[in-house]
Amino acid sequence: MSIERASKQAVAAGTAGAGGGVVARRSVVLAGAAAALPAAMLMPRAAMAADINLTYAFFAPAGTFPGKQMAHWADEVARRTKGKVGVKTFPAGTLLGARDMYDGVTKGVADIGLGAPSYDPGRFPLTSGVSLPVGFPNATVASRVLWELTREFQPKEFEAFKVIAMFTNEPGYIQSKRPVANAAQLAGMKLRAAGTGVPVLAALGAAPVGMPMPEVPQSVQTGVIEGTMTSREVLQDFKLAETLKYVTDYPTVVVAFAAVMDRRKFEALPADVKKVIDDLGPEMALWTGRYHDQQNVGAALDWAKKEHKLQILSLTKEERAAWDARLQQMNADWVKEMSAKGLPAEKYLARLRELRDQFMKS
Repeated sequence: MSIERASKQAVAAGTAGAGGGVVARRSVVLAGAAAALPAAMLMPRAAMAADINLTYAFFAPAGTFPGKQMAHWADEVARRTKGKVGVKTFPAGTLLGARDMYDGVTKGVADIGLGAPSYDPGRFPLTSGVSLPVGFPNATVASRVLWELTREFQPKEFEAFKVIAMFTNEPGYIQSKRPVANAAQLAGMKLRAAGTGVPVLAALGAAPVGMPMPEVPQSVQTGVIEGTMTSREVLQDFKLAETLKYVTDYPTVVVAFAAVMDRRKFEALPADVKKVIDDLGPEMALWTGRYHDQQNVGAALDWAKKEHKLQILSLTKEERAAWDARLQQMNADWVKEMSAKGLPAEKYLARLRELRDQFMKS
């Protein structure tokens, strides 16, 4: 499930979180019985047996791919510490929302918080470079690059935190009602976009339209927009493949995610627990990237091709080079802005490209 779908689920689920109305109704039925049980019986088994208990918060539902990541990370910590550490997850904003995530970790509301630095480039200026149009082919490569860049550059923006996991979604792709295989076909086309996708579409000659993802299906049907530019699992999540029959094979920009713990909290952990967390860092970048590429996006594309005859359109070599050239100014502007702040922006992007090429081969 995509992050884009999270807002759609939240509307349907209300305060019931990822479980939706069914869970809400069931909780009413069981509330009286649960209240009569001893508190210890209501605790997760891992939490009861653990010597160390950690809370892990995320703003979107558990079914999204970052939600799957947090559950996998929690399970691995418990397994590798042989039950010494228990991790209780709080997805769907049940403990902290997107805007409060990192401050909430600092204040001790949650021990661990999973947020999106891409949503707050002012707070995470150097890391925002990962969300530029730099030619990532998929989430796996981008996630590995993000983790390695953060390890090598140790951005000051994370100095109060211990980064325990980092990853991205796949790059956004143009998904449209009519074919887009060159700039002429894209010119003036109204496409929904968000974040750094907006200037990308503008630079390529389209007419970007900002709107919440849940409004996209109806807006496509009524002709308000002719498509969207985002990661492609939305074709199935929102049934967009019924109307958007074309995907342009040109990856654009990704969204970065980072799970962090307050550094003082991390340093207070036993050495063996810290080693487990350290070991999981690079592993989770690879695991989450592959999960998103294969389970989210891969399944959605297979479904859209089989059920709705989705067509993937390729750009010619010359057209791709022309699009790349149009987007270079975004990268140049970012380097200029970040360098003025005293950040190693040029070195960061140069190393990003080296790592991207390296991981594309492995």
